[in-house]
Amino acid sequence: MKIICNKASLSEALTNVSKAAADKSTIPALEGVKIVLANGNLSFTGYDLEIGIITSIPVVSNDKGEAVIIDVKNFISMIRSMPTDEVAIEFDDNLGIHISGGVTKYDIAALSAEEFPAVPATDEGDEIVLAQSVLKSLINETVFAVATNDTKPIFKGELFEIEDNRLNVVALDSFRMAVRSETVKCSENMKFVVPAKTLNEVSRMLKDEDDLTVSIRVTKKQVVFNFSGYMVFSRLLEGEFHNYRGSIPKTSVTEVIISKKELIDCLDRASLLISERIKNPVRCIFDGGSLKITCSTQIGKFEDENPAEITGPKIEIGFNCRYFLDPLKVIRDDKVKLLMNSGNLPMKIVPLDGDDYTYLVCAVRLK
Repeated sequence: MKIICNKASLSEALTNVSKAAADKSTIPALEGVKIVLANGNLSFTGYDLEIGIITSIPVVSNDKGEAVIIDVKNFISMIRSMPTDEVAIEFDDNLGIHISGGVTKYDIAALSAEEFPAVPATDEGDEIVLAQSVLKSLINETVFAVATNDTKPIFKGELFEIEDNRLNVVALDSFRMAVRSETVKCSENMKFVVPAKTLNEVSRMLKDEDDLTVSIRVTKKQVVFNFSGYMVFSRLLEGEFHNYRGSIPKTSVTEVIISKKELIDCLDRASLLISERIKNPVRCIFDGGSLKITCSTQIGKFEDENPAEITGPKIEIGFNCRYFLDPLKVIRDDKVKLLMNSGNLPMKIVPLDGDDYTYLVCAVRLK
C-alpha cells in the first residue's frame, strides 16, 4: 500500500501516540505503534497495557492495508528530517516501509501486528462532558500532589468523585493534599481513580479553548477520554481511597491573608539553599503584621519578611519549601488565605475568594 500525507500532521500524531508505547517490554510489539490504513485515513495506536492512545489523520491513498507495527522513535525522527511538506510512504508485502520526501529516502523494517494486544471496548460506561480548559485546570492544579512511591499504589492516581453534579478531583500523599472542584452535569454519582501518568498525558494534549469539549466514559475498570480527534484509554486504580473530607480542618485559630506573588518570590529565594539532597524546612513565623521566613542549611542562611494580614495568635511552623510553593503557583487569585491551628498541625491554603480549591500541607518538626 502507498500513501501521501502532510509531514506536520503525521509527526504530531505519532509524537502524541508514542507516549503510550512501552519504553521496554518483553513483548516487542508494545514498544511500537500500530498503523492501519482504511477509508482514506491512517490510524495510529500506542498501548502498553496500562494506557492507550489512538488517533488518525487523512491521507491520499486508494489502498487498504493490513496493520503493521513501526519502531516509532526512529520513524518520527525520519519523518521530521524530510525536506518536503508532504511525505510518501509505501508498505510492501515483506514488512518493509519505504519513506520518501523529494530526493530523500529511507527503507526500514516493520513488525507484524499479530502480537499487538487487543484494545478494550471504548464506547461503554457512563459519560461526563467537560470543557477541555476545565479538565486541564482540574488536573494541573492537583496532579503535583500525587504520591510517587509504591507504598499505597492507589495514591499514584487521582480520585474523581461526582456527587450531586459536583466534581471533586483529589490528589494526596503522606505530606500534602490538593482538592479542586467544579460543577458538572452528570445524572450519576460516581468515584474512580485515574493513574497520574494517564492524566499528565491527557493534560498535555488538551487545549485551553473553552468551546472545545472532552468526553469521559467510565466503566468498572477503565476510563476513556475523547477529545480533538484523540482517544486516550486507561485502566483504573483499584482499592479504597483515603477519606479526604475528614482530613480537611473545618475551623482555624489563625488566619493569614498575603500576596501570592510576594510569597512565591520569598519562597523561591529560600529554595536556593535547598536541594533534593538538602531538604531542610523553611521556618515561618506569623506574628503582628508580617510573615518572617528563615532557612538554614549547609549552604548558608536565609531570612526574609513579607507584610500580611494576620488574625489570631502568633504561630511558628515549618514546611517543606516545594510543598508550600506548589499550590501558590496554580491558585489564580492575587492573594491567598493561610489557615492554621498550631505549629504542629497541617496548614490549609485556599484562594481569597471561592471554594473550588483546597490544599493541605503538613507541618515539619523544627529543631
